[in-house]
Amino acid sequence: MNVNLNILDTEKINENSINIDIMDTENILKTINNEDKKIALAVENAIPDIKNLVDLAHTRMLSGGRIIYIGAGTSGRLGVLDASECPPTYGVEPSLVQGLIAGGYSALLKAKEGAEDSLTLAKEDLINIKLNENDTVIGLAASGRTPYVVGGLSYANEVGALTSSIACVHSSEIGKHADISIEVVVGPEVVTGSTRMKAGTAQKMVLNMISTSLMIKLGKVYTNLMVDVKPTNEKLIQRAKNIISMSGKCTIDEASKYLIDSDYNVKVAICMVLTKQSKEVCEKILDRENGNISRAIRNIKN
Repeated sequence: MNVNLNILDTEKINENSINIDIMDTENILKTINNEDKKIALAVENAIPDIKNLVDLAHTRMLSGGRIIYIGAGTSGRLGVLDASECPPTYGVEPSLVQGLIAGGYSALLKAKEGAEDSLTLAKEDLINIKLNENDTVIGLAASGRTPYVVGGLSYANEVGALTSSIACVHSSEIGKHADISIEVVVGPEVVTGSTRMKAGTAQKMVLNMISTSLMIKLGKVYTNLMVDVKPTNEKLIQRAKNIISMSGKCTIDEASKYLIDSDYNVKVAICMVLTKQSKEVCEKILDRENGNISRAIRNIKN
């Protein structure tokens, strides 16, 4: 896929950092920081498209669909990072949100630049995870033109999956292959073409918004607490107790007892605190609402 890099927003010269090589340390840092201040505003402009993606992806997830991120280099690593943080944070199965990176997981540690130029590798990766029409495939490419992502989105369209793209340029190539094109144009990088900087931060922010919004809509959050956290180590056990205490307005000692009585299921423990019902009754209450504790508790209160 031939492209004139000079026309891409991510490859243009940043006039604000043209003399960065002769700046002192403080001015280097201030220059980077001033450019970083622009990122959130660029993300804000993309909220309508992000909203459309979240709502459509949520509907598919209710039918058993998954979220699949695909990308190469920094973009691919960010997708894998976001996916890998969903299970410990929200207690979901690792298969629910997945990240695929050109070159495989070894590319997380050592760059495999050539892998991104294949139009067929992503198709193979998606076939291996049995992509289906209920899934959502989100292609990530700061430059908006990575062949690995283009090929993956094209195959996802063939399957009937929902497709979206996240790029940091106007009129991206990957956007032409997506149902929903998200473009967060943060402008030229401090170091020309170093898209791990502003573009990487922008993509990370958008991924945070997507996965967090979906988990909230799936009932993994009560008020603003991560109530599906899995207490698998001492830190998470203490966090679980704090969540139960804050949700149920009880002491830490009481929260500890409820956590044990619930077999270390935080949502069940919260339900037990708030309803004074048994573990078995609370499990049934949650089952009726497909595990959505926010809806379950609010329905009881009403």
